[in-house]
Amino acid sequence: MLNVNQVIEPKNRLGDIRGGAISFLVAVPLCLGIALASGAPLFAGIIAGIVGGLIVGIFSRSALSISGPEAGLIVVTLGAIQTLGSFPAFLLALCIAGLFQIGFGFAKAGNVSNFFPSSVIKGMLAGIGIMLIIKQLPHLVGYDADAAEGLVLFQPNGFDLNEQLRMAMSQFSLTAILITVVSLTVFYVWERPSFKRQAFAKNVPAALVVVVLGILTNEFMKLMAPQWALSGNHLVQLPVSDSVEGFFKLFTFPDFSQWNNPMVYSSAIAIALVASLEALLAVEACDELDPLKRKTPANHELKAQGIGNVISGLIGGIPLTSVIVRSSVSINAGARTKLAALLHGSLLLVCVVTLPAVLNKIPWASLASILLVTGYKLARIDIFKSTFAEGPAKFIPFCVTVLAVVLTDLLTGIGIGMVTGVFFILRDHYRNTHQVRTEWDSDIKRIHVSLGDYVSFLSKARVMKLLKSIPDNAIIEIDGSQSSYIDSDVVTAIQNFGIGAKQRNIRLIFRPSPNADLPPVFNSSDTGKSHRKNSEFHLHGQINTAAVGR
Repeated sequence: MLNVNQVIEPKNRLGDIRGGAISFLVAVPLCLGIALASGAPLFAGIIAGIVGGLIVGIFSRSALSISGPEAGLIVVTLGAIQTLGSFPAFLLALCIAGLFQIGFGFAKAGNVSNFFPSSVIKGMLAGIGIMLIIKQLPHLVGYDADAAEGLVLFQPNGFDLNEQLRMAMSQFSLTAILITVVSLTVFYVWERPSFKRQAFAKNVPAALVVVVLGILTNEFMKLMAPQWALSGNHLVQLPVSDSVEGFFKLFTFPDFSQWNNPMVYSSAIAIALVASLEALLAVEACDELDPLKRKTPANHELKAQGIGNVISGLIGGIPLTSVIVRSSVSINAGARTKLAALLHGSLLLVCVVTLPAVLNKIPWASLASILLVTGYKLARIDIFKSTFAEGPAKFIPFCVTVLAVVLTDLLTGIGIGMVTGVFFILRDHYRNTHQVRTEWDSDIKRIHVSLGDYVSFLSKARVMKLLKSIPDNAIIEIDGSQSSYIDSDVVTAIQNFGIGAKQRNIRLIFRPSPNADLPPVFNSSDTGKSHRKNSEFHLHGQINTAAVGR
């Protein structure tokens, strides 16, 4: 639940206000665009944004994550609406999906987030940053057909980014380009060290100045050269009601008569799984961006997201989840507590009721400039340099994740990055099974083998390869005293080697961990009893050791 003391801490308040205000401005068109692309009423996107900011903001323990509609949920939402045949039936599925998410939280399914390597999370953020940059290019010159901002280069309906860029180049808007130039200039000036020290720059966010200047520029063009002014889908398009009755007609309620429809439950499971995974990835990414490096309890987050989706479904919203785009916009603007998320949701609620006409004057070019700068901060070159410095095992999964996110979609990209990351983890585990040191004692070769901390069955092949390379008349010492676990398959391999060691005059010494739970010792029938002294097995042409880690 909400930690009031954290939220109202004075030193955080100004940054949180800036973060909530800027993320609200970015969220308005994205909520509308995602609803449109999902085949839902436009107002359903705004409802999900309000619920994500206020309801999830209250119940979540994430300090910086902001929830709402997310482009990754478009496909599953559109498919569910088409399958169920009506939006009210879909809302029932969404309510049930929220209950599933709450169940996931109680079942502690959120712990899956602990298995995502940091290189993959960084790659996801950088990939999203690159996609944000690429996707804003048409908007920067005045082509605003793809308002949903789906993070996919190649759309399933065949209308991909290549076509958008080609059409954008043939539909230049000088006013949009002017607004873009002014907006990017503002961001540049705000980042100058000399200007950042000014009180005005500290108290007024650059993104707010960008939005105000964008509105003023377009309004000036309406007066001076109406034919060049931006209108229609070049501006935010929020539903406007002319009365209180008209406003409440924008809400839709679930069709509970569909409770016995099996497709409702299959759709609910699909929504719950995708929304939950998106939420876990997003809060993990927000924790990476958090300057204070706080950790969000993943299982509690699933419960908060589930509550949000239940309420969103009850009052006519689309699915919501934690959204990295608006969360990162908020963080970049200075947010440090969840007050930013609460303010984000409150502003959506207030402005959609009282100021829709003002919001509908905001040019897309202004918002695209904000997202462009956010994308740059997520994918700046310093991130690539620092990850490269960590070595190939970190850098390659990072780069693969970036490319996969850019060339496919968010979830597919994460999956490909995870497979790559796991490959390098297994490779390093295989390579670090043991260390070998060789020395000569008179004319006898003595081989010292130090086993790693965790020797699993994956280490068996490398251990067997080492044992096969032992020359006749040698002494081999296998030191497992520092190992916390040695798999029984590895011990069996050592046992089998010891059986034939006598014929090759090989002396095998095995030192198991003194803390290991040792089962009965294996005894060779033709060599008499082995002896154990100081937790050490001395074996002359035989194996007499313990199968550790059965």
